[in-house]
Amino acid sequence: MNIHVYNLSLNTIDRDLRRLFSPFGIVVSAEVLRDKLNGRSRCNAMVEMPIDSEARQAIESLHQTLLDGKKISVSEHVVTPKW
Repeated sequence: MNIHVYNLSLNTIDRDLRRLFSPFGIVVSAEVLRDKLNGRSRCNAMVEMPIDSEARQAIESLHQTLLDGKKISVSEHVVTPKW
């Protein structure tokens, strides 16, 4: 399952996200999204966890918690088809 994390601090890095999510299960990837032009954080990230039940537990437990002084929002990343 792909998880979207919003409202990150500019100081949050990939490793911070991996540490945050790994107590809930396997983390395949954790990546802070960056601006293509200047490389700065876009203050959101994608985390991939292969086991849906573990991912759901992480979402429920981490939504609206503090990370680097910011209250983060965590939700399942849903891709809507482009018709």
